[in-house]
Amino acid sequence: MKSAYELAMERLAKQSPTVKLTAEQKQQLSELDSLYRARFAEREIFLRGQIEKALEQGDGEAVQQLERQILAERRNLESDCEEKKEKVRRGHTA
Repeated sequence: MKSAYELAMERLAKQSPTVKLTAEQKQQLSELDSLYRARFAEREIFLRGQIEKALEQGDGEAVQQLERQILAERRNLESDCEEKKEKVRRGHTA
């Protein structure tokens, strides 16, 4: 007799079957992660330098704006990365 968990997992597998990724797709996904982490790190380093300058000048408003910009850029890059990764998962090249 199957447990409720096993039955639920079977129903879930029927509704949305697990997608098997090829080695090439896994490599592309890994490269995308690496690329976007590097892009964000580059932008964050630049913006943190700008924050340091704003702090030296006592410009609290600029600091807040730059912090918001860091968050916005992270969201944008993550969104772009996920979009490209989804294309790879569907079988399109990145």
